Amino acid sequence: MSADEYLGGILMREAVDRSINSPVRGIAQTLAPVIQTWSAGYLNSVSASGSFAKGTANRSGTDIDLFLSLASNTPSTLAEIYNTLFNAMTKAGYTPRRQNVSINVRVGGYDVDLVPAKRQDKYSSDHSLYRRKADTWTKTNVDRHIAVVTGAGRELETRVVKLWRNQKGLDFPSFYLELIVIEALRGFGGTLSSCVWRVFEFLRDSFSAARVIDPANTNNVISDDLTVNEKAALKRAAETALTAKTWGEIVR
Repeated sequence: MSADEYLGGILMREAVDRSINSPVRGIAQTLAPVIQTWSAGYLNSVSASGSFAKGTANRSGTDIDLFLSLASNTPSTLAEIYNTLFNAMTKAGYTPRRQNVSINVRVGGYDVDLVPAKRQDKYSSDHSLYRRKADTWTKTNVDRHIAVVTGAGRELETRVVKLWRNQKGLDFPSFYLELIVIEALRGFGGTLSSCVWRVFEFLRDSFSAARVIDPANTNNVISDDLTVNEKAALKRAAETALTAKTWGEIVR
């Protein structure tokens, strides 16, 4: 079996149903009564976002991100929006878990990341969301993020790298990872295995010093999301991957 056949088999095993009939999409309907009550009439929309929407999700990873868009005239602060959503999920009988900009809940056997945000104005898709770890806020544009990742056409390579990240227990935020894969493979053509190898080389040689900017907000430096030590851990893991004798030692 060639390297590409091996990786292709893993990706087939990890394929996520993104069709209109996907059971994952029914989660929004399940949570709708809780979300509607929590939003107090200010809800604009609930839409799939993150890895699921970008085609970079794996079955063994988080199943779906739901972006909860609130109207620009929502009176609550971003911190209040975040914390009241957590409380609403708790009251509804779920066991929510606070993350940086999202709240994770388990629904019908699926992991769901809820991302609450307030639209900045009624004319654009720019939103403000709460960053819990820094107790601050940031501007984001989910539509722009999806367009950048899908437009790059590096979904397969990204999925392999995400599996490696998860299986090695590495801290590497998904959007940061997606942008690094795109940068590492900019202008590079080759087989799936050679492209993934190139990403590992980038993580070893260039990642630590690479400044990565949010394509929807130039003031948001994505590369600041990891500490020097966390970046060093990723570099060491990439070095180990590059010394492996078989792909089975890298990802399975």
